[in-house]
Amino acid sequence: MYTIDLRSDTVTLPTPAMLAAMATAELGDDVYGDDHTVNRLEALAAQRTGKEAAVLVASGTMGNLCSVLAHCGRGDEAIVGDRCHIYNYEAGGASALGGVIYRSVPTTADGELPLAALAAAFSPGYDAHTAATRLICLENTHNTCGGVVVGLDYMAAVRALADERGVRVHLDGARVFNAAVALGVPVDAITQYADSVTFCLSKGLSAPIGSLVCGPAEFIARVRRARKMVGGGMRQAGIIAAAGIVALEQTVERLAEDHANARTLAEGLASFPQLEVDLARVQTDIVYFGLREGAPDARAFIAALRQHGVLLGGAGRRVRMVTHRGIEARDIEDALEAVAAVLRDAA
Repeated sequence: MYTIDLRSDTVTLPTPAMLAAMATAELGDDVYGDDHTVNRLEALAAQRTGKEAAVLVASGTMGNLCSVLAHCGRGDEAIVGDRCHIYNYEAGGASALGGVIYRSVPTTADGELPLAALAAAFSPGYDAHTAATRLICLENTHNTCGGVVVGLDYMAAVRALADERGVRVHLDGARVFNAAVALGVPVDAITQYADSVTFCLSKGLSAPIGSLVCGPAEFIARVRRARKMVGGGMRQAGIIAAAGIVALEQTVERLAEDHANARTLAEGLASFPQLEVDLARVQTDIVYFGLREGAPDARAFIAALRQHGVLLGGAGRRVRMVTHRGIEARDIEDALEAVAAVLRDAA
């Protein structure tokens, strides 16, 4: 039995071109700034996102942590969405390590933080009773909202509000290239509205390790210091960076294949009366669906599908499947057949 792994796009393996580049990468000590392959990747990432500079970090979580620490001081406040990755899935790092206070606001089904709620959440900082708001954090695409793309008009509106209030905007762009492909725009059409952005190489872009933080040069210098503080200074990191260069040069456009496979998967799942799928929320490579009454709960459903060679994630009565490089049209058909078998057995 072969396995169809739909747990996440983090399970992608490097391409042959990435492995070849890693084997022949020019290396040096990156902490000294001597790894020319890392330097090339950082320059490429900055150019793609329209920023002055970039820095390679081990993960998106590290990138977001170092970004918030670089934007905010101890006792400052960052506004985040109540469903965002930074707030829910990064161990409260900026609060625990930097004394930064998170103020959460509701997240809409479209992955947006309502502008009125954002405006109301600001603390001016001149009142001794309140923490000063320094940062707004956005997420695009938005994971828990189903991989939805946050639109350019909304990004521009948040930018305008941030400028009016004198605060910065950080974009958790773990899958921002998925957003760009879905919108049919270059990625800097999105990142232009953020002061800083973190994006992952190791999700749909298929590199084995790494994320980039991009932003103004002075800000990136502060991120480098925070990276060192949390143990993220790497030595011959060109081995990682070589795969990242290939990822940015060769794998961005193929994300459209993942989106097409996710749409096929979602439409197939929607045909089962035991499942609830909001097709309007399936815009990129992520498919969330609910298990109605009469279907197994998520734990039993996931366990049963594993017996059919299909891996996925979820909790309660909500399940997630993610398409990625290595998942083909045939795999989608086989996964849907496995779902049908599990639902028949549960009837």
